[in-house]
Amino acid sequence: MCSWGVFGFYMGITFAPNHKGMAVVPHETKLDFLHRQVLTSRNVRGSRLLDIAMGGLNFQIEHHLFPSMPRPHLRQASRIVAAYCRERGVPYTSVSLWRSYAAVVRYINRVGLGERDPFECPLVAQRRTQ
Repeated sequence: MCSWGVFGFYMGITFAPNHKGMAVVPHETKLDFLHRQVLTSRNVRGSRLLDIAMGGLNFQIEHHLFPSMPRPHLRQASRIVAAYCRERGVPYTSVSLWRSYAAVVRYINRVGLGERDPFECPLVAQRRTQ
């Protein structure tokens, strides 16, 4: 059972940094394929060791644009895609691993807490309004 916990933790720290806290595009909004993939994903910068540890998912933008591209080519593709986006004024998000985790924690706190004081007792707040 411990192995399942370790595996779950590993999968969480691998998948969470790529999308959490990024733009959520309403269903009715019309965006082309490039904008939809680039605006709703972030890349995580790091060494080749990070590429291996994250299974190439640190290049999430390129992974979504080119899902069948072999993992070893994603790093090189990221340079090309970033330059292409820069030329066209498309915001391309690429941050360090720690900044991506910080964005995830901020997002989860904002959504999970509803931007309210986590230490305020709901019963006390209810009595104040009565």
